[in-house]
Amino acid sequence: MLTVGDKLPNFSVKATVSLEKGKEFATINQDTYKGKWIILFAWPKDFTFICPTEIAEFGKKNKDFNDRDAQVLGLSTDSEFVHHAWRTHHADLKNLPFPMLADLKHELCNALGILHKQEGVALRATFIIDPEGIIRHVSVNDLSVGRNVSEVVRTLDAFQTDELCPCNWQKGEETLTSKLAKAG
Repeated sequence: MLTVGDKLPNFSVKATVSLEKGKEFATINQDTYKGKWIILFAWPKDFTFICPTEIAEFGKKNKDFNDRDAQVLGLSTDSEFVHHAWRTHHADLKNLPFPMLADLKHELCNALGILHKQEGVALRATFIIDPEGIIRHVSVNDLSVGRNVSEVVRTLDAFQTDELCPCNWQKGEETLTSKLAKAG
């Protein structure tokens, strides 16, 4: 699995970006959002139970990510057409404000190292990638437990300070770097 300090691999995949007729799909690659922070999160399968709770929560927090110059990208091994059908028929997913990447050939999931060994689907992986394309954070859950999207926002805030941030640090609180500067 790729980890902190690794570069986001090159990729090019179809994505569901809208439900508007004629504007449903786009091709997304590693340079589509060049210069922005990227929040790349993967889920195992469309039309399941835990996955829509996470996807909807990322959608609800999308403004928080946008305010931090970050682009959210969702990812699974389902096709763009399956993503589109799911969005069309699931009330919590109809108005998603971010692309749903379709890694049908499993190329991106393989490159990231996040395929479940027995099931062959993406693990619940989350990557925070800086504007230079370097992975700064990775977390991975097994298939049965959803992630905490608020913690992803908090972690992004900490990275964007470019300072030393203690356990449970929240945006607006003093960092260790500022405390050390005052003490010195």
